[in-house]
Amino acid sequence: MPTLLILLSVAGLMVSTYFSAVTYRWIRPDARWVPFFCRMDEQTCASIVLTPQARVFLVPNSVLGQIFYLGIMAGAVFGWIDGPAPLPASYILASALTVILGVYLSYALFFVNRVACALCFTSHGINLMIFVVLVIGRD
Repeated sequence: MPTLLILLSVAGLMVSTYFSAVTYRWIRPDARWVPFFCRMDEQTCASIVLTPQARVFLVPNSVLGQIFYLGIMAGAVFGWIDGPAPLPASYILASALTVILGVYLSYALFFVNRVACALCFTSHGINLMIFVVLVIGRD
Protein backbone atom coordinates (compact mmCIF):
# COMPACT_ATOMS: atom_id res chain seq x y z
CA MET A 1 0.00 0.00 0.00
CA PRO A 2 2.67 2.62 0.81
CA THR A 3 4.35 2.21 -2.58
CA LEU A 4 1.09 2.66 -4.47
CA LEU A 5 0.20 5.72 -2.39
CA ILE A 6 3.62 7.22 -3.06
CA LEU A 7 3.32 6.61 -6.82
CA LEU A 8 -0.17 8.10 -6.96
CA SER A 9 0.96 11.07 -4.87
CA VAL A 10 3.96 11.72 -7.10
CA ALA A 11 1.70 11.73 -10.17
CA GLY A 12 -0.78 14.04 -8.43
CA LEU A 13 1.99 16.31 -7.22
CA MET A 14 3.32 16.64 -10.77
CA VAL A 15 -0.10 17.69 -12.09
CA SER A 16 -0.71 20.07 -9.17
CA THR A 17 2.73 21.63 -9.52
CA TYR A 18 2.15 22.18 -13.23
CA PHE A 19 -1.19 23.88 -12.50
CA SER A 20 0.44 26.00 -9.78
CA ALA A 21 3.23 27.02 -12.11
CA VAL A 22 0.69 28.07 -14.75
CA THR A 23 -1.49 29.82 -12.17
CA TYR A 24 1.42 31.91 -10.89
CA ARG A 25 2.69 32.40 -14.45
CA TRP A 26 6.03 30.75 -13.74
CA ILE A 27 5.63 28.82 -16.97
CA ARG A 28 3.47 29.11 -20.05
CA PRO A 29 0.68 26.52 -20.24
CA ASP A 30 1.98 25.33 -23.61
CA ALA A 31 5.71 25.25 -22.77
CA ARG A 32 7.61 23.18 -25.32
CA TRP A 33 9.38 21.08 -22.69
CA VAL A 34 6.06 19.91 -21.23
CA PRO A 35 4.98 16.60 -22.81
CA PHE A 36 2.36 17.23 -25.49
CA PHE A 37 -0.31 15.17 -23.70
CA CYS A 38 0.03 17.42 -20.62
CA ARG A 39 0.15 20.81 -22.29
CA MET A 40 -2.73 23.15 -21.62
CA ASP A 41 -4.02 25.42 -24.32
CA GLU A 42 -5.04 28.99 -23.59
CA GLN A 43 -8.69 28.55 -24.59
CA THR A 44 -9.54 25.51 -22.47
CA CYS A 45 -7.40 24.07 -19.69
CA ALA A 46 -5.35 27.17 -19.01
CA SER A 47 -8.51 29.22 -18.65
CA ILE A 48 -9.60 26.97 -15.77
CA VAL A 49 -6.97 28.45 -13.43
CA LEU A 50 -8.69 31.84 -13.77
CA THR A 51 -12.19 30.70 -12.76
CA PRO A 52 -13.70 31.16 -9.28
CA GLN A 53 -13.77 27.37 -8.89
CA ALA A 54 -9.96 27.29 -9.15
CA ARG A 55 -9.76 28.92 -5.70
CA VAL A 56 -12.40 27.21 -3.61
CA PHE A 57 -10.64 28.02 -0.31
CA LEU A 58 -9.04 31.35 -1.40
CA VAL A 59 -5.73 29.78 -2.47
CA PRO A 60 -5.36 27.96 -5.78
CA ASN A 61 -6.73 24.42 -5.62
CA SER A 62 -3.46 23.22 -7.09
CA VAL A 63 -1.56 24.50 -4.05
CA LEU A 64 -3.97 22.61 -1.78
CA GLY A 65 -3.36 19.58 -4.00
CA GLN A 66 0.39 19.91 -3.52
CA ILE A 67 -0.09 19.98 0.25
CA PHE A 68 -2.44 16.99 0.10
CA TYR A 69 -0.07 14.88 -2.02
CA LEU A 70 2.93 15.76 0.13
CA GLY A 71 0.90 14.78 3.21
CA ILE A 72 -0.07 11.44 1.68
CA MET A 73 3.55 10.79 0.71
CA ALA A 74 4.79 11.66 4.20
CA GLY A 75 2.13 9.43 5.75
CA ALA A 76 3.11 6.54 3.50
CA VAL A 77 6.85 6.98 4.03
CA PHE A 78 6.73 7.44 7.80
CA GLY A 79 3.98 4.90 8.46
CA TRP A 80 1.49 7.42 9.79
CA ILE A 81 -1.27 6.10 7.54
CA ASP A 82 -1.02 2.70 9.20
CA GLY A 83 -0.23 4.19 12.61
CA PRO A 84 -2.32 4.38 15.75
CA ALA A 85 -5.73 6.04 15.75
CA PRO A 86 -6.74 8.75 14.91
CA LEU A 87 -4.05 9.23 12.24
CA PRO A 88 -5.41 6.73 9.68
CA ALA A 89 -8.92 8.15 10.06
CA SER A 90 -7.66 11.68 9.49
CA TYR A 91 -6.02 10.62 6.22
CA ILE A 92 -9.23 8.94 5.09
CA LEU A 93 -11.26 12.00 6.04
CA ALA A 94 -8.92 14.36 4.19
CA SER A 95 -9.00 12.07 1.17
CA ALA A 96 -12.81 11.82 1.27
CA LEU A 97 -13.08 15.62 1.35
CA THR A 98 -10.71 15.79 -1.61
CA VAL A 99 -12.92 13.38 -3.57
CA ILE A 100 -16.07 15.34 -2.68
CA LEU A 101 -14.39 18.55 -3.81
CA GLY A 102 -13.36 16.76 -7.02
CA VAL A 103 -16.98 15.85 -7.73
CA TYR A 104 -17.97 19.50 -7.35
CA LEU A 105 -15.07 20.66 -9.52
CA SER A 106 -15.90 18.05 -12.19
CA TYR A 107 -19.49 19.30 -12.21
CA ALA A 108 -18.19 22.87 -12.58
CA LEU A 109 -15.91 21.83 -15.44
CA PHE A 110 -18.72 20.16 -17.37
CA PHE A 111 -21.70 22.38 -16.65
CA VAL A 112 -20.41 25.79 -15.55
CA ASN A 113 -17.16 26.27 -17.46
CA ARG A 114 -17.94 23.80 -20.26
CA VAL A 115 -14.34 22.66 -20.48
CA ALA A 116 -13.07 19.11 -20.76
CA CYS A 117 -9.71 19.42 -19.02
CA ALA A 118 -7.93 16.06 -19.18
CA LEU A 119 -5.41 17.02 -16.50
CA CYS A 120 -8.18 18.14 -14.15
CA PHE A 121 -9.97 14.83 -14.54
CA THR A 122 -6.66 13.00 -14.15
CA SER A 123 -6.04 14.65 -10.80
CA HIS A 124 -9.61 13.92 -9.67
CA GLY A 125 -9.09 10.29 -10.70
CA ILE A 126 -5.83 10.13 -8.75
CA ASN A 127 -7.63 11.51 -5.69
CA LEU A 128 -10.31 8.84 -6.02
CA MET A 129 -7.68 6.11 -6.34
CA ILE A 130 -5.86 7.38 -3.24
CA PHE A 131 -9.16 7.30 -1.32
CA VAL A 132 -9.88 3.73 -2.46
CA VAL A 133 -6.38 2.58 -1.51
CA LEU A 134 -6.70 4.19 1.92
CA VAL A 135 -10.10 2.57 2.56
CA ILE A 136 -9.18 -0.85 1.20
CA GLY A 137 -5.83 -0.76 3.01
CA ARG A 138 -7.53 -0.66 6.39
CA ASP A 139 -7.41 -3.87 8.39
